[in-house]
Amino acid sequence: MLGNLFFSTMKKDRVLILCTGNSCRSQMAEGYMRYYAGSVADVHSAGTQPAERVHEIARAVMREDGIPIDDARPIAVEEFAGEEFDYVITVCDEAAENLPNSIRARQHIPFHLPDPDRYEGDEAGRRAFFDEVREELKKFTLKFVGREFLAKS
Repeated sequence: MLGNLFFSTMKKDRVLILCTGNSCRSQMAEGYMRYYAGSVADVHSAGTQPAERVHEIARAVMREDGIPIDDARPIAVEEFAGEEFDYVITVCDEAAENLPNSIRARQHIPFHLPDPDRYEGDEAGRRAFFDEVREELKKFTLKFVGREFLAKS
């Protein structure tokens, strides 16, 4: 897939994780990226059409993995207009298609996952789907930072 991307030791690489609502996938990805690469990366997430709040199930599944995102809030991508990033990671097709020209990135990395908030089914199924998406984001993040050995058992 991506192979290992190594961060610079001279400066913190800037990473923006972009989604539509910035309420589930991008927030979980930001949580993992900050946890696994926070000492070498300046990590942010944003939405092209930000929701009013971070989804409570996203908060819960991350807490269960020891990565609290309780203080997270959806942010509009426009807040980063004119800024430069080393990496922009899009976690949905809509965000990739609506990436503003005002965001400059050395590399765009698409990693698209289905939106767990759009799951249609019972609450147990919804919760299981959030867990699956969380695990995919965790695997991606570990591979991205090239630090698979940090994965929790």
